[in-house]
This record gives sequence, C-alpha cells and structure tokens, in this order.
Amino acid sequence: MEQVLLLNITYEPLKIINWKKAVTLLFLGKVEVIEEYNETVRSVSFTIRLPSVVRLLRLVKRPKGGVRFSRQNIYGRDRYQCQYCGGRLPTEELTYDHVIPKSRGGKTRWENIVTCCVECNRKKGGRTPVEASMKLIREPRRPDWVPAIRITIGFQRIPESWRDYLYWNVEIVE
Repeated sequence: MEQVLLLNITYEPLKIINWKKAVTLLFLGKVEVIEEYNETVRSVSFTIRLPSVVRLLRLVKRPKGGVRFSRQNIYGRDRYQCQYCGGRLPTEELTYDHVIPKSRGGKTRWENIVTCCVECNRKKGGRTPVEASMKLIREPRRPDWVPAIRITIGFQRIPESWRDYLYWNVEIVE
C-alpha cells in the first residue's frame, strides 16, 4: 500500500511512515490529514480516503545534545555504504565495525564505528585497517545533522501530493 509523508507541526518533513501508522495517528488525534490519495480504506463501520501527507498537531523538537548514537544513525551517516569496499547495501546486509577493535581498547562511539559489509568485517577481523591492509573511505565522526529528518527518496517515486512539502532537508535522487 501507500507511504505517507509525516510533517512536523511546522510543515517540516520528518519521515515517511506507512498508511496504517498514519491512520492510527489520525484516530488517536495526533495528526491532521493535509493531502489524500484517491484510494480508500474500508472497515465495517467507516470508509476513509488514504492519507498522503499528515501533519503532527504537536511540535517534535530536534535533539539538543546532538544525534543519538544508534546502529540506524551510523548507517545513515555512512549512507548505507561499507566504509571499506564502498558497496551500498540494504540494512539487513550491513553491520558495523570498530575501527580500533574493542580488544585493543577501541570505544563504541561515533569516532570509532563505521558501517561495514559482513565480508569486509570478516576480512578485517580483530585488526586495525592498516594491519588488515584495508583503507577507510571516510574517517568516522559525529554527525552534525539529525538523521530522522534526512529523507532520501527516488525522484520517480515521489507522489505529486508530497512535492509542495519537500525542500532543503530532503535529498531527492534521480
């Protein structure tokens, strides 16, 4: 089924959610429908047009302490690309790697973790990139953006109803 663009109360794009989540938020009184698809969803007691764009009724504040350290945000920072071989892979085929292994005192933090494919992770093992004769594409660092609002979508897939709400913080790829 259709995806739904979720906007902050300020009309800033936050993320893409599925239509079921959007309908749930609507019935909980947490969003208003801004745009709709032509398709409908029916139940025993009601019929509703499928939302295309919904807006939160309360402000979602950006984190002040910087970007939350998480596996998903590491993948987002590294653009879902193995930082050793350069391969772009789906999330389920990625892992992360400690540049300086934990066994050598490496910490689990932004500056020591990179996105990695399973094959390169095995090849590197418990060694440093230099010892494994592997080179990093980019040195890891703490990101200065908020991944939750860095949305990347294919140009061909953007519903017409979303176009007025997508601007500088959404990367559109052709």
